[in-house]
Amino acid sequence: MSLETGTSGCGSRTRVAVLGAGSWGTALAMQLVRAEAIPVLWDWDARHMEAMRVAGRNEQFMPDHPLPPELVLEPDLEQAVRAAEEIIIVVPSHAFVGVIRQIEPWLSPGQGVSWACKGLEPGTGQFLHEPARQLFGDSRPLAVVTGPTFAAEVAAGLPTAITVAGTEPEYCARIARLLHAGNFRAYTSDDIVGAELGGSLKNVLAIATGICDGMGLGDNARAALVTRGLAEMMRLGHVLGAREQTLTGLTGMGDLVLTCTGNLSRNRRLGLALGAGKSVDQALAEIGQVVEGIKTAQEVWRLAQRHGVEMPISEQVYGILYQDRDPYQCVRDLLSREQKQETA
Repeated sequence: MSLETGTSGCGSRTRVAVLGAGSWGTALAMQLVRAEAIPVLWDWDARHMEAMRVAGRNEQFMPDHPLPPELVLEPDLEQAVRAAEEIIIVVPSHAFVGVIRQIEPWLSPGQGVSWACKGLEPGTGQFLHEPARQLFGDSRPLAVVTGPTFAAEVAAGLPTAITVAGTEPEYCARIARLLHAGNFRAYTSDDIVGAELGGSLKNVLAIATGICDGMGLGDNARAALVTRGLAEMMRLGHVLGAREQTLTGLTGMGDLVLTCTGNLSRNRRLGLALGAGKSVDQALAEIGQVVEGIKTAQEVWRLAQRHGVEMPISEQVYGILYQDRDPYQCVRDLLSREQKQETA
């Protein structure tokens, strides 16, 4: 592991710039090592990068897992991008557009851009491939790496399956091959809308189920919220052009179940804290990392309003986060809704 970008001894192994050294970026970089690629890990915080170099691990976000010696730490963004054959962006979704604008001059002709961010662009509600396409046009293949993943489990090498969904099949297959190794399976898809919708909306629904569990409402209530949350995802996906099989697959139902039931989920933990009577600020201070569902809840609410899609669970989460609604009243409002057919 080095702050230098040389490739001595690396042979023909593919160099992959992983932009973002949070828990997920670090875990993906570790998986790339297992798949015999050369990850070049960058982060905007130079002090964080130096601390990782000194400690030999990401003590802030991934303290239990030493960094493999093949992992290259590069504090200079331009150097990281120019030295890499492939790019995977792993920053909070609100920072995505700023990163692609910054790296655009350093990309080689036709070089693809992929990302492992789960969220919508704040203020526009766009899926991240939309501003990427606006910036790059059709000159670059694009792909999202998404699915039911907890970073700590990937870092530990536990069994995991993800999907790489994008604009060009050959590019998706190339990124999938770079990650597919050991206990980590990578599938491909051409439904980038469905993949990004599932990865974004599940965070909002995980906040809802966390609130439910934080209030002690039981397993029945959690199961109902997950299932009816999937129905909301399907309704919005139908309007936006996502495929049903995508939303019932890894990037939809798979990620939804994981995030709504696993306590490693930051969004679920936020909900647990809110259900226990804590404020958003108190919960965020305890979690200590970005919780994507907060910003996504606002954009999903706007999307639902714009397209006339009924999304009562997501609407109540938006109300709790942005309108100071009482969680108990939100539950009562959901339970008092008019009786209807399940598939309506």
